[in-house]
Amino acid sequence: MIVVGMENATSEIHSTAVIHPDAKIGKNVIIGPGAVIGEHVEIGDGTKIGANVVIGGWTTIGKNNEFFPGCAIGLEPQDLKFKGEKSYCVIGDNTVVREFVTISRATGEGEETRIGNNCLFQACTHVAHNCIVGNNVIMSNCAGLAGHVIVEDRVVIGGIAGVHQFVKIGRNAMVGGMAKVVQDIPPYVIADGQPAHVIGLNSVGLARAGVSEEVRRELKKAFRIIYRSGYSLSKAIEEMELNLTSSVEIEHMLRFLRNADRGIMRVRRD
Repeated sequence: MIVVGMENATSEIHSTAVIHPDAKIGKNVIIGPGAVIGEHVEIGDGTKIGANVVIGGWTTIGKNNEFFPGCAIGLEPQDLKFKGEKSYCVIGDNTVVREFVTISRATGEGEETRIGNNCLFQACTHVAHNCIVGNNVIMSNCAGLAGHVIVEDRVVIGGIAGVHQFVKIGRNAMVGGMAKVVQDIPPYVIADGQPAHVIGLNSVGLARAGVSEEVRRELKKAFRIIYRSGYSLSKAIEEMELNLTSSVEIEHMLRFLRNADRGIMRVRRD
């Protein structure tokens, strides 16, 4: 290892790493052999960059993240509309990015791809241009998000699942392995299948997230109104507004449903 200049005297950079002199490296950063860090990259304190990781573009990385070997972060999007414009990739704090993950910067001048805090991206996952990923999100091996996808907090996406562009996945939802997701998934539910359909409320995930038993009962009522009543979405929203006890979770569900432009995922009709 070699140590970078006095302004970053506590950071360690391997002698074979290639770092642009204008890149900004925080304190206690470790950069492994063969890593490449571009001109406009900023890396926060305590972050670890593994062997042969490439970080380019206008990419800002927060504190205490870990990037395993072979990741490609903030590079040009895999999008034919991209014409070389200045766009961004922003990653928060305490996120683990495993081997060969790709996170692209955005398409569109001044646009961004954004990742929150405390996420886990397992090996070979892909986050495409203009995606917004919240906090405490887990993507399992080889799962992929197409462009402009929104993933809210505490979502779990199973291995080899594929998410269509512009889809929104609501808070505390769970997506099964190998699922094909083509419509919005409301908060707090489980979705699975090809194409995916809703199969139930994510009761275990809600309990683990600390949602009270009282609120979980109201969410069960909401689920029955949306998926078992036969109501249209607009009628279901009306019934929820009239008959459910308000809470942060219920209000979030209602906001999500009101803004489900692609239509929400439904249960399978056998």
